[in-house]
Amino acid sequence: MLAPEPFFEPRGTPFSEYHRIKALVEQGHHVDLVTYPIGADVDLPNLRIIRSVPMPFVKKVPIGPSATKVFLDVLLTVTALRQAMRQSYDAIHSHEEAGILGVWLSRRLGIPHLYDMHSSLPQQLTNFKFTRSSLIAKVFESAESYMVHGSKVVITICQELQDTVERMGVGDRSVLIENVMGGDVEAVAGPGRAGLRAKWGIEADAPLLLYTGTFEAYQGLELLLESVARLQKTHPHARQLIVGGNPVQVDELRARAAAIGANVVCTGQRPPNEIPHFVEACDILVSPRISGTNTPLKIYSYLRSGRPIVATNLLTHTQVLSDATAVLVEPKPEPFAAALARLIDHPEERLRISTAAAALAASRYSRDAYLTRTHQAYVRLMDGIGRSSSGARLVASEAAASAELRAGGTRRP
Repeated sequence: MLAPEPFFEPRGTPFSEYHRIKALVEQGHHVDLVTYPIGADVDLPNLRIIRSVPMPFVKKVPIGPSATKVFLDVLLTVTALRQAMRQSYDAIHSHEEAGILGVWLSRRLGIPHLYDMHSSLPQQLTNFKFTRSSLIAKVFESAESYMVHGSKVVITICQELQDTVERMGVGDRSVLIENVMGGDVEAVAGPGRAGLRAKWGIEADAPLLLYTGTFEAYQGLELLLESVARLQKTHPHARQLIVGGNPVQVDELRARAAAIGANVVCTGQRPPNEIPHFVEACDILVSPRISGTNTPLKIYSYLRSGRPIVATNLLTHTQVLSDATAVLVEPKPEPFAAALARLIDHPEERLRISTAAAALAASRYSRDAYLTRTHQAYVRLMDGIGRSSSGARLVASEAAASAELRAGGTRRP
């Protein structure tokens, strides 16, 4: 598996990679993960983490395209090539731009390749305002086409990406697997609703809104602050809890909040296993994202939380959310603030929305569905041969596969 990210860090794609690996090892696969020299090790059975050579003075990797990632990807390529010469593999599973290397390498090794498509590379240029160069945009488009068309199986993580792959004419080899596990990690005991509020200086009876995530521009935190400032004119006791951001980002956001009169509490980045405790302590969850099309990772765990969601009425949310399972509003401060006020004033509406959201999560976005689709992707990748969660062989429908297994075949995906 090729992962051009700091693994593990508590942010979007590394979370996706973690849960993909966890599903695979539970189903009996063995994974050698080639990744950046940055990030925390994780302890999963049948997983070996192989890190590329570190770059001097590089301790962090920005989200999105960057010059730093270019150099790190070169070093990752060297490490992957060296590993491919040392070890015999059954398949290659690549994330993001590492799919370029994955396709090239799979053709030379004669083994199948799976491209894990977490985003559209050309769209990243817009989301992160990396460049306006039409030439670079065409390079990114060509790279995406090479990865999608050159892979035996493509995993897409939201309907918009699935539609993109289908427009490219390869929908028959794609599998839609939403990131239903979100930022979930192993649960740990917490302080409880009252204890967490007390820790962060939030009154026990204050209506509490919660945002968790990064501070990138597309997340819409400016919209959120302006909405909170308006909300406090009618609901002065309401509080906004913001979890995430590095120290510089947190300082800037606090200054902006103070300047416009938004009453917010910023915690900075917190360990992933603390996030459920923040959710437990809140009354309303917010997702003010203003651009992009991928479904935010947190939306799936929000659905299961028992808390109502207020989100912008954009494709990034409406692929999963509807008016039945969330309050969807235009990405402007006035309607966003009005939606928050309405939920604060009407607990029965909060209950109705959160109940419908939990039902949707249980029926469509469950862990069982995630595991089933992951297995289906690998059945396709390995010509109908996979493993069950107990490690026993599974046979799809091909008679040849059944004959191989009866003869004692030992192919290991």
